[in-house]
Amino acid sequence: MRLHRLHITAFGPFGGAQEVDFDDLSAAGLFLLHGPTGAGKTSVLDAVCFALYGSVPGARQGGSLRSDHALAATRTEVTLELTVAGRRLELTRQPPWERPKKRGAGTTTEKAQSWLREYDAPTGSWKDLSRSHQEIGEEITQLLGMSREQFCQVVLLPQGDFARFLRADAEARGKLLGRLFDTRRFAAVEQRLAELRRAAETQVRAGDAELLADGHRMQQAAGDIVELPLPDLSPGDPGLAESVLEWAAIARSTARERFTIAHCAQAAAESAQAAANHVLEDVREVARLQRRFAEARERAARLEERSGAHREAQARMERARKAEAVAPALGLRDATETEHRRAAGTEARARALLSETFADGGATGLAAAARKAAEELGGLESARRAEHRIAELTDERDVLDRQERADEDVLHDAGTWLAEWDAIRVDLQTRIEAAQEAATRAEQLTVQREPAQARLAAARLRDQLAGDTDEAHARVLAARERATEARSHWLDLKEQRLKGIAAELAAGLVDGAACAVCGATEHPAPARKVDGHVGQQAEEAALAAYQRADEQLTEEERRLGVVREALAAATAEAGDLPTGQLAELAEELERRHAEAHGAASGLHAAREALGQAEHERERRLAAQQEAARRVASRASLREALDRERASLEGELTQARGSAGSVAARAAQLERQVALLTEAADAARVAADTAQRLKDADARLADAAFRAGFDTPSAAAAALLDDAAHRDLQHRLDAWQQEEAAVRAVLAEAETTAAAGQPPADLRAAEQAASAAGRRVREAGSARDAAGRRCTELDRLTHRAGGSVRRLGPLREEYDRVARLATLAAGTSADNERKMRLESYVLAARLEQVAAAATTRLQRMSSGRYTLVHSDDRAGRGRSGLGLHVVDAWTGRERDTATLSGGETFFASLALALGLADVVTDEAGGVRLDTLFIDEGFGSLDDQTLDEVLDVLDSLRERDRSVGIVSHVADLRRRIHAQLEVVKGRSGSVVRQGGG
Repeated sequence: MRLHRLHITAFGPFGGAQEVDFDDLSAAGLFLLHGPTGAGKTSVLDAVCFALYGSVPGARQGGSLRSDHALAATRTEVTLELTVAGRRLELTRQPPWERPKKRGAGTTTEKAQSWLREYDAPTGSWKDLSRSHQEIGEEITQLLGMSREQFCQVVLLPQGDFARFLRADAEARGKLLGRLFDTRRFAAVEQRLAELRRAAETQVRAGDAELLADGHRMQQAAGDIVELPLPDLSPGDPGLAESVLEWAAIARSTARERFTIAHCAQAAAESAQAAANHVLEDVREVARLQRRFAEARERAARLEERSGAHREAQARMERARKAEAVAPALGLRDATETEHRRAAGTEARARALLSETFADGGATGLAAAARKAAEELGGLESARRAEHRIAELTDERDVLDRQERADEDVLHDAGTWLAEWDAIRVDLQTRIEAAQEAATRAEQLTVQREPAQARLAAARLRDQLAGDTDEAHARVLAARERATEARSHWLDLKEQRLKGIAAELAAGLVDGAACAVCGATEHPAPARKVDGHVGQQAEEAALAAYQRADEQLTEEERRLGVVREALAAATAEAGDLPTGQLAELAEELERRHAEAHGAASGLHAAREALGQAEHERERRLAAQQEAARRVASRASLREALDRERASLEGELTQARGSAGSVAARAAQLERQVALLTEAADAARVAADTAQRLKDADARLADAAFRAGFDTPSAAAAALLDDAAHRDLQHRLDAWQQEEAAVRAVLAEAETTAAAGQPPADLRAAEQAASAAGRRVREAGSARDAAGRRCTELDRLTHRAGGSVRRLGPLREEYDRVARLATLAAGTSADNERKMRLESYVLAARLEQVAAAATTRLQRMSSGRYTLVHSDDRAGRGRSGLGLHVVDAWTGRERDTATLSGGETFFASLALALGLADVVTDEAGGVRLDTLFIDEGFGSLDDQTLDEVLDVLDSLRERDRSVGIVSHVADLRRRIHAQLEVVKGRSGSVVRQGGG
């Protein structure tokens, strides 16, 4: 992963827009990020983390990311350009913010935004990938292979955290390493084993609890028959099952003995009960007969007391039987009287509704008046038809009026439009003629436009070629000058070589060998090379340079000829006019052609408009003629309707009379007919019921006399209704039945004999029988209880045996899982170092980190210190995550907490760099080309600082760039590439450059 560019706007202390070019800073391999306290050095690293993961490091989460110095309308934004896994990406993040409303006062909340783009090298453009927070987060995490916490520990190396890591205990180291190496799966294995152990233990304890509960149930079922108590054991105690089963066997044996004894006692009690019940039955029979005789004597006395009332009831019944012969006549007279009263009331109500003219008329007169009114009502039917026809005539007249108004509108519109027809036709014909003329002009201008465009193109080519000719001529002159200089240089070198050729020949002379020039075999004074001697190789190189310059001159002269030929052709086609003038002429022709073409384009529309106008004229002429014809025919129809209406209205005036309408007059007559008819019917019914009432009175008087009553009212008083008759008859029948029953009881021989005996002692016999029954029930209850006890003990013993058999495999499974869980948790006796499974894995990772850190620590400390992993136990705690330092000067191994401040710094730095390498390999080998180291350099002396910087500088061997965040002034002199953060009243700014 390599950072290229970071753009920050309104983020943290930066009120405006700031940009950091990491490519420029990384060119030196090592760069410094410095500035005063609170300026925003750490905010630069926060912006990198926010761009990648959408959040800042954990310690600074929860605060506002927006700068307090930013303008209200400026949105907070961070854009990071980087290369990861061979892909160049651009990340843009905008956190949510409160912006001013566009309308009105107040603010509104804008949602967070994210963009991810990728650079497409073939097209040289950026391609959008996603705008989803979740998709971008998953893509970046997958590419980097690290979570935000790992990134902050590996890329943004926090020296303070690693200094604390050196001094921390095993638990704190385990938390940090667990976050970096994601050993949650091993912790999950520990947790899963613990859960399995707890689940198995729960099952075993539940089984033991169920078994012990069955034991307590058996104890409750046995009661106090077993002297030996149930063993006092708890779930999980050894021997629980055996103890419960042994006690159950003793309880079952004792319960069976008690059951046999209870069975024998029940048989004896049942024999005694049978004898007591036989005696009780005899005593009960004597007592019953004695009570029966005494009750009969009492009933006979009560009958004697009520004998007078019985004789009166018999006489009352006899009079009622005589009055029943008069009852039909009484009922007929009452019904007739009721009917007469109802008819008289109906007649009075009907006469009250009539007018005074008919109030005193008889039934015959009222019927005649009703017939006369009905005849008049029948005569109104023709008047109703006339009234309906008048309504139809009114509707027809309204329709004619509406049609007449519509035709008047048609005539007015047609007349108005036809009055303007001549002007419309002239205007459309003028438009057609103008469009035809414009089409002709457009054709003429089209012929003139193409040559003008060709001359303009030739003129532009002429101007371009004129410039190319000057450039080609200049290149020819330059090539000719270079060729001349190369030739002169070659000739000079050749001349110098010829002058020093003797030295070259002398270099090949050998004593005793003949000279190639003079043939002598002795060479007493051979020529020697002087300073500046030119050899054959130099001469040949100069010759080759001259030949190349000459070839270049030839090529430039050829190009000049080609350009001059093209210039002559373009000049011949374009003529002598300037290009600007030709362009103006072409533009003028183009403008005139466009105007003519635009005017000609309306020809078809004008012709279409003329055709439509002629068609509209014909339509309006036809409509005008048709409307005039309808107006003429409508006048005669209106006159006929008016005559018919006048005739019908005269007929209606006579038929209505004083009523407002025929319907009102008909309603009056209908009501009058109904009232008269009803009154006549009521009068006839009233007269008829009065006559029937007189006849009923005569028949009633005759019936009462024949039955033996002086008056009809006396016969009516002797009558009994159904309820009274039934009650009286019931009393008479009850007297007779009671008298017969008493006489029968007193005549019984057994009852009379029992009455002569002494009174029976029923209470003593019942008490004896009850006591015998109670003893039987007690014996039966004891036997049933003993039987239920045996059955319950057998059932519980069988269930307890099944529980013991089921618990066997569960106990074995629990023992196996418990051994694994305690071993993984470090609490088993077999785990000598008390190391948890996760700590064991983290110990292996820590050993790798210590080995990677030692490589750099030895160089920083001049070979003195070495970091080693220790799995020794710390006091009574667990082991596995110890970290020691070996001092080569003393040969002793000691805890990292004993290091001094400077030693702690470079030890923690080495540890951080080593951890970065291991986590990088763990994350899939993602290359980390940009690292940041935060503070801690102030505790180093000059020599140690040089050694630390050498180690950091060596990271460039892997093409890495390292950014140091520090206040140390000496680093500004040692590190040239710098990024300075300057704070001010309006917010911080960044300055990038050399030291």
